[in-house]
Amino acid sequence: MKPADSSKPDAPEPTPVDRLAPILDRFHVRAQLFHTGPLCGLHVFDAAPGRAFLHVLRRGTMEVEHQGDHGLVRTALAEPTLLLFPRPVHHVFRNAPVDGPDFTCATLDFDGGERNPIVQSLPALLAVPLAAVEGLRPTLDLLFAEADRVRCGSRLLAGRLFEVLLVQVLRWALDHPAQSGVHHGTLAGLSHPQLAKALSALHACPGEPWPLERLAAQAGMSRSAFAAAFKHAVGTTPAAYVLDWRLGLAATRLREGRAVKQVAHELGFARAGVLSKSFRQRYGVSPRRWCSDNTEFCRRYPND
Repeated sequence: MKPADSSKPDAPEPTPVDRLAPILDRFHVRAQLFHTGPLCGLHVFDAAPGRAFLHVLRRGTMEVEHQGDHGLVRTALAEPTLLLFPRPVHHVFRNAPVDGPDFTCATLDFDGGERNPIVQSLPALLAVPLAAVEGLRPTLDLLFAEADRVRCGSRLLAGRLFEVLLVQVLRWALDHPAQSGVHHGTLAGLSHPQLAKALSALHACPGEPWPLERLAAQAGMSRSAFAAAFKHAVGTTPAAYVLDWRLGLAATRLREGRAVKQVAHELGFARAGVLSKSFRQRYGVSPRRWCSDNTEFCRRYPND
């Protein structure tokens, strides 16, 4: 008689957590090509409200100046590099007067502007050598092919490829927070293996109840350990983050023309008045006033 097989089947591998999709699905970003080719001499990019930039230094050397958190920063570049300015930052390119470096550049429009959780998490300048990001070459080849030739839909397609490029760079930043300068905010939390589980669950289902106990359980941590790790990485408490995440989503949905009552129900607020009060405290104006200031498509709402 053969002994019973006591071996257990292999446990299924855990489903990978998509840390970026829930954010990008709710806070869209749009890119628009505006330059491709050499840049010679001095070029100044002003800090206009709502304007972000993504420059790709394809070849050549140059120096970039920008206003950092602690004053003027000068960076010399001698290899193909991606330069992401996620917020309106005055910056200057100092190039050779002739035979200057070759660039392909786009402006970026982050939904929510400087309140976008991605924008808030990134440094004023993220400079990444192209060779450092695995898998970037096929996207760059397609981007340069579309940017360098005038064909039907080239600029539209180049804009979409810039958006793909941005996602790839953000993925790299999540996996290399120290190198990318991501030290706080949503991206810092998503770079933490355990916090990422809780944040991703919240981002995917913002209207569900998210008390501290449930968030900690998602992360596989005790309440105290989770709260301490969260505050250290993200820079705020879990409860404050949940509220801020919901209010950011509320602003986007109100701008799309949804009623306050509907948005309050979708995002877990007890009633429309609670959302309106929190919204006013966060943004300094009522939902009605905010909508009138930010879009011509918003309706007038009761209960604000």
